[in-house]
Amino acid sequence: MATNVVDALAHVPMLSSLDRRHLERLSKDFADRTFPAGSVIVRQGDDRGIGFFVIADGTASVSVDGSEVAKLHGGDHFGAIALIADRVRTATVIAESDLHCYVMTLWDFRSFVRADAEVAWALLEQLAGMVQKSQGHHH
Repeated sequence: MATNVVDALAHVPMLSSLDRRHLERLSKDFADRTFPAGSVIVRQGDDRGIGFFVIADGTASVSVDGSEVAKLHGGDHFGAIALIADRVRTATVIAESDLHCYVMTLWDFRSFVRADAEVAWALLEQLAGMVQKSQGHHH
């Protein structure tokens, strides 16, 4: 059962403050890609964030320094931070089965956010909250 891209986006912490209308618009900018089993989708240490992936169908394995740390399935996502900060990839993601994904590039996301101040503000608020959480409220 393939995941609806809008539903999947609604579960991404970074995007959770956007309303359905925004997510629907954002989902139109995603490309539909299928990666054959065994292909490396992102490689740890790569310094080009290709983008943000939402898995529609299939299973992927996430590994850090050669050991598996997680499995991803339909509805899971990876690479959200790459949308905002073009950072070095912190993990390798390999398709275990044929993996059907929705992919968004940094450039598309940037123009989506730039086109709508409401979206930009919602993202800022959400990220501020996430930063606070990760710092454990030390003031």
